[in-house]
Amino acid sequence: MEFLRPATWDEALAAKAEYPTALPISGGTDVMVEMNFDVHRPSAILDLNRITELSEWQIADDVVQLGASVPYTRIINELSGPLPGLALAAHTVGSPQIRNRGGVGGNLGGASPAGDAHPALLAAGRDVFVEVASQARGTRLIAIDDFYVGVKRNSMEKDELIRRVHIPVADGPQQFSKIGTRNAMVIAVCAFGFALHPKNGTVGTGIGSAAPTPRRAVEAEEYLAGVLAERGLWQSGDLLGTEVIQRFGELVKAAASPIDDVRGTAEYRRHSLAVMARRTLTWTWNDYSKQIRSAA
Repeated sequence: MEFLRPATWDEALAAKAEYPTALPISGGTDVMVEMNFDVHRPSAILDLNRITELSEWQIADDVVQLGASVPYTRIINELSGPLPGLALAAHTVGSPQIRNRGGVGGNLGGASPAGDAHPALLAAGRDVFVEVASQARGTRLIAIDDFYVGVKRNSMEKDELIRRVHIPVADGPQQFSKIGTRNAMVIAVCAFGFALHPKNGTVGTGIGSAAPTPRRAVEAEEYLAGVLAERGLWQSGDLLGTEVIQRFGELVKAAASPIDDVRGTAEYRRHSLAVMARRTLTWTWNDYSKQIRSAA
């Protein structure tokens, strides 16, 4: 097995061009588990830990440019304001040791439907983009909705690496909920991300571990955004009503296509998603209503 350790981004792209089957590693929280259990035995390992820019973030034009290797612990400590949904999801990732090592780039590269970051990224809006690059084709941005193409498959080419993720700064409350057999060190039975986007009058959702890929509940988003606009609730912050919350949960449930496996049945996942959708909507709308009242 080859071990490649570039010091710069350009060196990393050159190494990936020469060894397109090389497996990138930064935190190693997923990769090393698979290698230890002999699930994955790559011909080469591409260590990205010396590339400092992958562990940096900045905000430009109300967009967070999040380096692929920024650890979850730093997302929690440094970005809970601009990225509240992702910070909440980061709290549920493994143990403190794993949160100190793992980052969003690893979740995206692995593209597991159970990855904790995916629902929050989808809920953050349709203007979330994954920045990837190759030596041959340069840099391109992949919309988050186009990134996931199958079970543990993404839309990257073999010679591409993830550089950063572009995520709009939150303009409204966001939430994340996850069901598992315990609170930590567990793969999600199912997960749900939710966000309000009052600036453009939309809502965002993200379903995890309940379909072949992470996905939105599109009909639920359209239904709720329509109700909020028609009833003037964006402006008033008034109560949604039980029927709206219930209907939203049912539409989220209908958007899933889960399977039965060792972690839970398909029916349990659907039921859990409906419950999580209702709860996250209630929590988020309560926060939004308080903001409206405070501004009045």
